[in-house]
Amino acid sequence: MVDRFVSDALELPPPERDFVRADLLFYGLDHSGASYEAQVFMGARGIGGEPDRDHRGYVGSFFILGHGGCFGDVGHCNIPTARDEFDLRPPHQLEPATRIVTVTDALTAMLQQGLTAAKVTVIAHTEGQASNDVLSFNTIRLATYA
Repeated sequence: MVDRFVSDALELPPPERDFVRADLLFYGLDHSGASYEAQVFMGARGIGGEPDRDHRGYVGSFFILGHGGCFGDVGHCNIPTARDEFDLRPPHQLEPATRIVTVTDALTAMLQQGLTAAKVTVIAHTEGQASNDVLSFNTIRLATYA
């Protein structure tokens, strides 16, 4: 787990493509640790330093309500590897999460500037004395909708 993630450059849609909404989708988020806010930034070269919501590359944030570690019996926090498709119980409480950040205005501005690719920087912030090393996910995707 890390406190900052910088993606490879994501290809932006061609400027002639019409869209009414654009989202960054984060798949496979681990929420077994502390709760945190993940501030999301987009830019041609990534974002350096300690930016905040006033930074020009800020596009939004998402929140994770963490579980604060495992306090159950042995195996309690192990996510099942297989699940019967007819099992009607709710999913395991630590199934990886998905979060969506709408970036329509930011993407439109980047396309107007002539950008063809952008890096995504995600910075995790926890409360109090908790470590910021809580950020872990599998995939990030940029989706546009006509």
